[in-house]
Amino acid sequence: MTNPASPLLDLPGAVAGNGIDAPVAAHYGSFNGEQRTLESGEGFVDLSHRDVLRIEGPERLTWLHNLTTQHFLDLPAGTWTQALVLSPQGHVEHAFEGYDDGSAFTAHTEPGAGAALVGWLERMKFMTRVEVSLVTDLAAAWRSSSTRGGYELVPRDRLASYAAAAGPACGVWAFEALRIARGEPRLGLDTDHRTIPNEVGWIGPAVHLDKGCYRGQETVARVHTLGRPPRRLTLLHLDGSENRLPTHGAEVLLGEKSVGFVGTSARHHELGPIALALLKRNVATDAELLVDGIAAAQEVVVDPEVGLHVRPLR
Repeated sequence: MTNPASPLLDLPGAVAGNGIDAPVAAHYGSFNGEQRTLESGEGFVDLSHRDVLRIEGPERLTWLHNLTTQHFLDLPAGTWTQALVLSPQGHVEHAFEGYDDGSAFTAHTEPGAGAALVGWLERMKFMTRVEVSLVTDLAAAWRSSSTRGGYELVPRDRLASYAAAAGPACGVWAFEALRIARGEPRLGLDTDHRTIPNEVGWIGPAVHLDKGCYRGQETVARVHTLGRPPRRLTLLHLDGSENRLPTHGAEVLLGEKSVGFVGTSARHHELGPIALALLKRNVATDAELLVDGIAAAQEVVVDPEVGLHVRPLR
Protein backbone atom coordinates (compact mmCIF):
# COMPACT_ATOMS: atom_id res chain seq x y z
CA MET A 1 0.00 0.00 0.00
CA THR A 2 1.29 3.45 -0.92
CA ASN A 3 -0.10 6.45 0.91
CA PRO A 4 -1.52 9.16 -1.38
CA ALA A 5 0.20 12.46 -2.03
CA SER A 6 -0.16 14.74 0.97
CA PRO A 7 -2.74 17.54 0.81
CA LEU A 8 -0.05 19.77 2.31
CA LEU A 9 1.63 19.82 -1.12
CA ASP A 10 -0.97 22.52 -1.80
CA LEU A 11 0.65 24.84 0.74
CA PRO A 12 2.42 27.92 -0.72
CA GLY A 13 5.92 27.15 -2.00
CA ALA A 14 5.62 23.37 -1.61
CA VAL A 15 7.91 21.31 -3.85
CA ALA A 16 7.36 17.56 -3.88
CA GLY A 17 10.07 15.23 -2.64
CA ASN A 18 11.63 12.41 -4.62
CA GLY A 19 12.13 8.68 -4.33
CA ILE A 20 10.55 7.10 -1.29
CA ASP A 21 9.69 10.58 0.05
CA ALA A 22 7.89 11.76 -3.12
CA PRO A 23 4.38 11.97 -1.57
CA VAL A 24 5.37 14.81 0.81
CA ALA A 25 7.04 18.19 0.40
CA ALA A 26 10.83 18.31 0.02
CA HIS A 27 10.73 21.97 0.99
CA TYR A 28 8.50 25.03 1.02
CA GLY A 29 10.95 27.44 -0.53
CA SER A 30 14.11 27.31 1.62
CA PHE A 31 15.38 24.02 3.02
CA ASN A 32 18.27 25.82 4.75
CA GLY A 33 15.88 28.19 6.47
CA GLU A 34 13.62 25.29 7.36
CA GLN A 35 16.52 23.50 9.05
CA ARG A 36 17.13 26.56 11.20
CA THR A 37 13.42 26.74 12.02
CA LEU A 38 13.39 23.14 13.25
CA GLU A 39 16.60 23.64 15.24
CA SER A 40 15.05 26.68 16.93
CA GLY A 41 12.25 24.47 18.31
CA GLU A 42 9.55 25.64 15.94
CA GLY A 43 7.69 24.14 13.01
CA PHE A 44 6.69 20.64 11.93
CA VAL A 45 7.46 18.17 9.14
CA ASP A 46 4.79 16.36 7.14
CA LEU A 47 5.60 12.63 7.21
CA SER A 48 2.15 11.44 6.16
CA HIS A 49 3.67 9.08 3.58
CA ARG A 50 4.92 6.79 6.35
CA ASP A 51 2.86 3.66 7.02
CA VAL A 52 0.88 3.46 10.27
CA LEU A 53 -0.23 0.28 12.00
CA ARG A 54 -2.32 -0.48 15.06
CA ILE A 55 -2.09 -3.46 17.43
CA GLU A 56 -5.07 -4.07 19.69
CA GLY A 57 -5.99 -6.72 22.23
CA PRO A 58 -5.34 -7.42 25.92
CA GLU A 59 -2.10 -9.34 25.27
CA ARG A 60 -0.55 -6.86 22.84
CA LEU A 61 2.30 -5.57 25.04
CA THR A 62 3.35 -8.99 26.30
CA TRP A 63 3.24 -10.26 22.72
CA LEU A 64 5.36 -7.38 21.39
CA HIS A 65 7.77 -7.83 24.29
CA ASN A 66 8.34 -11.45 23.30
CA LEU A 67 8.68 -10.79 19.56
CA THR A 68 10.81 -7.65 19.36
CA THR A 69 14.00 -6.08 20.70
CA GLN A 70 12.19 -3.63 22.98
CA HIS A 71 10.91 -3.90 26.57
CA PHE A 72 7.13 -3.49 26.29
CA LEU A 73 6.04 -4.81 29.68
CA ASP A 74 4.53 -2.03 31.81
CA LEU A 75 5.06 0.53 29.02
CA PRO A 76 3.46 3.75 30.33
CA ALA A 77 0.55 5.05 28.27
CA GLY A 78 1.60 7.80 25.87
CA THR A 79 5.32 6.94 26.01
CA TRP A 80 6.94 6.64 22.58
CA THR A 81 9.32 3.74 22.02
CA GLN A 82 11.32 2.19 19.16
CA ALA A 83 11.49 -1.52 18.36
CA LEU A 84 13.05 -3.87 15.83
CA VAL A 85 12.16 -7.27 14.45
CA LEU A 86 15.25 -9.39 13.81
CA SER A 87 15.90 -12.50 11.76
CA PRO A 88 17.09 -15.63 13.62
CA GLN A 89 20.65 -14.53 12.69
CA GLY A 90 20.12 -11.07 14.24
CA HIS A 91 19.70 -9.09 11.00
CA VAL A 92 17.22 -6.21 11.16
CA GLU A 93 14.06 -6.99 9.18
CA HIS A 94 11.62 -4.36 10.48
CA ALA A 95 11.77 -1.15 12.50
CA PHE A 96 8.92 0.87 13.96
CA GLU A 97 8.20 3.55 16.55
CA GLY A 98 4.98 4.18 18.42
CA TYR A 99 3.09 4.46 21.69
CA ASP A 100 0.35 2.71 23.64
CA ASP A 101 -2.78 4.60 24.65
CA GLY A 102 -4.08 2.03 27.10
CA SER A 103 -6.17 0.18 24.54
CA ALA A 104 -3.94 -0.11 21.47
CA PHE A 105 -0.33 0.30 20.38
CA THR A 106 -0.06 2.54 17.30
CA ALA A 107 3.18 2.90 15.36
CA HIS A 108 4.66 4.17 12.12
CA THR A 109 7.28 2.64 9.87
CA GLU A 110 9.02 3.40 6.57
CA PRO A 111 6.83 4.19 3.54
CA GLY A 112 5.76 0.96 1.88
CA ALA A 113 7.06 -1.23 4.72
CA GLY A 114 3.82 -1.48 6.67
CA ALA A 115 2.21 -4.35 4.75
CA ALA A 116 5.21 -6.65 5.21
CA LEU A 117 5.44 -5.81 8.92
CA VAL A 118 1.73 -6.42 9.47
CA GLY A 119 1.98 -9.66 7.49
CA TRP A 120 4.83 -10.90 9.67
CA LEU A 121 3.03 -9.95 12.87
CA GLU A 122 -0.11 -11.75 11.67
CA ARG A 123 1.90 -14.93 11.20
CA MET A 124 3.19 -14.66 14.77
CA LYS A 125 -0.25 -14.38 16.43
CA PHE A 126 -0.93 -18.08 16.98
CA MET A 127 -3.42 -18.15 19.89
CA THR A 128 -2.54 -14.66 21.16
CA ARG A 129 -5.43 -12.26 21.69
CA VAL A 130 -4.26 -9.44 19.42
CA GLU A 131 -5.49 -7.76 16.26
CA VAL A 132 -3.07 -6.14 13.81
CA SER A 133 -4.04 -3.75 11.02
CA LEU A 134 -2.72 -1.06 8.73
CA VAL A 135 -4.27 2.31 9.50
CA THR A 136 -5.23 4.78 6.80
CA ASP A 137 -6.94 7.41 8.97
CA LEU A 138 -3.79 8.51 10.81
CA ALA A 139 -0.70 10.30 9.47
CA ALA A 140 2.75 10.79 10.96
CA ALA A 141 4.33 14.19 11.55
CA TRP A 142 7.42 15.50 13.32
CA ARG A 143 6.79 18.39 15.71
CA SER A 144 9.84 20.39 16.69
CA SER A 145 10.46 21.66 20.20
CA SER A 146 13.27 23.10 22.28
CA THR A 147 13.94 19.58 23.61
CA ARG A 148 14.69 18.03 20.20
CA GLY A 149 11.12 17.30 19.13
CA GLY A 150 9.29 14.11 18.42
CA TYR A 151 6.79 12.23 16.31
CA GLU A 152 3.04 12.69 16.42
CA LEU A 153 0.17 10.81 14.79
CA VAL A 154 -2.69 13.01 13.61
CA PRO A 155 -5.99 12.32 11.83
CA ARG A 156 -5.26 12.32 8.11
CA ASP A 157 -8.38 14.34 7.32
CA ARG A 158 -7.19 17.07 9.70
CA LEU A 159 -3.71 17.55 8.26
CA ALA A 160 -4.57 21.03 6.99
CA SER A 161 -5.82 22.25 10.37
CA TYR A 162 -2.85 20.58 12.08
CA ALA A 163 -0.49 22.46 9.75
CA ALA A 164 -2.17 25.76 10.55
CA ALA A 165 -1.71 25.18 14.29
CA ALA A 166 1.75 23.57 14.24
CA GLY A 167 3.42 25.66 11.54
CA PRO A 168 5.53 26.84 9.98
CA ALA A 169 5.72 23.85 7.65
CA CYS A 170 9.22 22.48 7.01
CA GLY A 171 10.09 19.99 4.29
CA VAL A 172 11.49 16.50 4.48
CA TRP A 173 14.87 17.71 3.09
CA ALA A 174 15.37 19.80 6.24
CA PHE A 175 14.27 16.92 8.43
CA GLU A 176 16.62 14.50 6.67
CA ALA A 177 19.61 16.85 6.90
CA LEU A 178 19.20 17.16 10.66
CA ARG A 179 18.59 13.41 11.06
CA ILE A 180 21.74 12.54 9.12
CA ALA A 181 23.76 15.03 11.18
CA ARG A 182 22.52 13.27 14.34
CA GLY A 183 23.66 9.93 12.91
CA GLU A 184 20.22 8.32 12.95
CA PRO A 185 19.81 5.62 10.25
CA ARG A 186 16.70 4.81 8.22
CA LEU A 187 15.98 1.12 7.69
CA GLY A 188 16.44 0.10 4.07
CA LEU A 189 18.17 3.36 3.16
CA ASP A 190 21.16 3.38 5.52
CA THR A 191 21.06 -0.37 6.15
CA ASP A 192 21.04 -3.57 4.09
CA HIS A 193 19.84 -7.14 4.58
CA ARG A 194 22.94 -7.99 6.68
CA THR A 195 22.68 -5.12 9.15
CA ILE A 196 22.65 -5.99 12.85
CA PRO A 197 21.57 -3.41 15.48
CA ASN A 198 25.09 -3.11 16.93
CA GLU A 199 26.43 -1.71 13.64
CA VAL A 200 24.15 1.31 13.39
CA GLY A 201 23.65 2.59 16.94
CA TRP A 202 20.32 0.93 17.74
CA ILE A 203 21.55 -0.62 21.00
CA GLY A 204 19.75 1.45 23.59
CA PRO A 205 17.19 3.41 21.55
CA ALA A 206 15.59 0.34 19.93
CA VAL A 207 17.24 -2.65 21.64
CA HIS A 208 16.73 -3.27 25.35
CA LEU A 209 19.51 -5.44 26.73
CA ASP A 210 17.79 -6.45 29.99
CA LYS A 211 14.84 -8.55 28.81
CA GLY A 212 13.95 -12.12 27.97
CA CYS A 213 14.65 -14.07 24.83
CA TYR A 214 13.54 -12.87 21.39
CA ARG A 215 14.45 -13.88 17.87
CA GLY A 216 17.98 -12.80 16.99
CA GLN A 217 18.93 -11.97 20.59
CA GLU A 218 21.92 -14.32 20.63
CA THR A 219 23.72 -12.35 17.91
CA VAL A 220 22.98 -8.99 19.55
CA ALA A 221 24.12 -10.17 22.98
CA ARG A 222 27.27 -11.86 21.69
CA VAL A 223 28.44 -8.83 19.71
CA HIS A 224 27.56 -6.50 22.60
CA THR A 225 29.55 -8.63 25.04
CA LEU A 226 32.57 -9.21 22.81
CA GLY A 227 32.48 -5.87 20.96
CA ARG A 228 33.87 -5.25 17.48
CA PRO A 229 30.76 -5.47 15.27
CA PRO A 230 31.57 -6.33 11.62
CA ARG A 231 30.65 -2.86 10.34
CA ARG A 232 29.98 0.62 11.70
CA LEU A 233 27.81 3.54 10.75
CA THR A 234 29.76 6.73 10.10
CA LEU A 235 29.01 10.32 9.15
CA LEU A 236 30.78 11.45 6.00
CA HIS A 237 31.72 15.08 5.43
CA LEU A 238 31.76 15.40 1.65
CA ASP A 239 33.90 17.64 -0.50
CA GLY A 240 31.76 20.72 -1.03
CA SER A 241 33.45 21.66 -4.31
CA GLU A 242 31.37 18.94 -5.99
CA ASN A 243 27.95 20.36 -6.80
CA ARG A 244 26.17 17.07 -6.22
CA LEU A 245 25.45 14.42 -3.63
CA PRO A 246 26.52 10.77 -3.97
CA THR A 247 24.22 8.19 -5.48
CA HIS A 248 22.40 6.14 -2.88
CA GLY A 249 24.10 2.75 -2.50
CA ALA A 250 27.35 3.84 -4.14
CA GLU A 251 30.52 2.07 -3.02
CA VAL A 252 32.80 3.77 -0.53
CA LEU A 253 36.44 3.35 -1.56
CA LEU A 254 39.64 3.37 0.44
CA GLY A 255 42.17 3.69 -2.34
CA GLU A 256 40.90 1.14 -4.83
CA LYS A 257 39.32 -1.13 -2.21
CA SER A 258 35.57 -1.15 -1.55
CA VAL A 259 34.99 -0.75 2.20
CA GLY A 260 31.25 -0.06 2.41
CA PHE A 261 28.34 1.80 0.88
CA VAL A 262 26.75 5.21 1.23
CA GLY A 263 23.16 5.57 2.38
CA THR A 264 21.27 8.85 2.67
CA SER A 265 22.87 12.21 2.00
CA ALA A 266 21.86 15.85 2.35
CA ARG A 267 23.07 19.44 2.41
CA HIS A 268 23.26 20.63 6.01
CA HIS A 269 22.94 24.37 6.60
CA GLU A 270 26.11 24.42 8.75
CA LEU A 271 28.05 21.24 7.94
CA GLY A 272 27.62 21.39 4.17
CA PRO A 273 27.15 18.14 2.21
CA ILE A 274 26.99 15.09 4.49
CA ALA A 275 26.03 11.43 4.23
CA LEU A 276 25.69 8.30 6.31
CA ALA A 277 27.74 5.28 5.28
CA LEU A 278 28.08 1.72 6.55
CA LEU A 279 31.77 0.79 6.58
CA LYS A 280 33.87 -2.21 7.52
CA ARG A 281 34.84 -1.95 11.17
CA ASN A 282 38.60 -2.06 10.54
CA VAL A 283 38.62 1.05 8.33
CA ALA A 284 40.69 3.62 10.22
CA THR A 285 38.44 6.39 11.52
CA ASP A 286 40.77 9.07 10.14
CA ALA A 287 41.10 7.52 6.67
CA GLU A 288 40.19 9.71 3.71
CA LEU A 289 37.59 7.99 1.55
CA LEU A 290 36.08 8.37 -1.90
CA VAL A 291 32.38 7.88 -2.60
CA ASP A 292 30.90 8.20 -6.07
CA GLY A 293 33.94 10.25 -7.07
CA ILE A 294 33.57 12.64 -4.11
CA ALA A 295 36.25 12.91 -1.41
CA ALA A 296 34.96 12.29 2.10
CA ALA A 297 36.25 12.60 5.66
CA GLN A 298 34.76 10.61 8.53
CA GLU A 299 33.14 11.55 11.82
CA VAL A 300 32.51 8.59 14.13
CA VAL A 301 28.86 7.71 14.76
CA VAL A 302 29.18 4.17 16.11
CA ASP A 303 32.26 3.20 18.11
CA PRO A 304 34.05 0.48 16.11
CA GLU A 305 35.09 -1.39 19.25
CA VAL A 306 31.93 -1.46 21.37
CA GLY A 307 29.19 -0.86 18.79
CA LEU A 308 27.46 1.98 20.64
CA HIS A 309 26.28 5.32 19.27
CA VAL A 310 28.69 8.10 20.23
CA ARG A 311 27.51 10.95 18.00
CA PRO A 312 26.57 14.04 20.05
CA LEU A 313 23.08 15.29 19.34
CA ARG A 314 22.84 18.46 17.26
